[in-house]
Amino acid sequence: MLAMFSIRKFFKKDDQFFALLQASAAECRHSVEALDRVLHNHSMLPTLEDFVVARRKEKEIVSEMENLLVKSFMTPLEPADLETISRALYRIPKTIEKFAERFILCAPQLRDISFGRQVEMLKSATDILAKMIEQLTRGPKLTAVKELQDELQRIEGEADKLLVGSLKTLYAGQYDTVKTVVLKDLVELLEKVFDRCRDAGSAVFQVVLKNS
Repeated sequence: MLAMFSIRKFFKKDDQFFALLQASAAECRHSVEALDRVLHNHSMLPTLEDFVVARRKEKEIVSEMENLLVKSFMTPLEPADLETISRALYRIPKTIEKFAERFILCAPQLRDISFGRQVEMLKSATDILAKMIEQLTRGPKLTAVKELQDELQRIEGEADKLLVGSLKTLYAGQYDTVKTVVLKDLVELLEKVFDRCRDAGSAVFQVVLKNS
């Protein structure tokens, strides 16, 4: 049986399935950019508007993907694989929105806390995901996707080290009880965002590996 990628000749480069995945990856990056704005804007009370918009767009993309899969006789990848990648990407802005929601509730008390390094790492992680999705549109090379996956894993590992360092600081009693609980919740939510990025990258890599 021919690998699924062998039928790419039947699809245009702007194939709607891959276009949806690319749009989904873009919304992941938009969510990170919105988070960056919230964390660095001290002049006004932040809102969830940008995050809600990004998540709503992601949800619409997932829904459109499902509708296309139902209606299409032929797909560039196995339908289950397309749905898995789509849903993995959707979970990223959804989790970022949860973090932003908790941060905004306590923003005035958290102005002395910096999540800048984590946000820069998330920008890198979502950029890598976008590149991995772009690879899918080309009939991907396993080596190229593996290199991107390795870099994503490296970032996730670095994020885990930051988490441990943050927890050590919290348990050292530097902050009052309420602030400690809030920060622990936020740090663990950020860890989940990195996990979601890792999961999405793994989903893409497994699809490429299966079809190589």
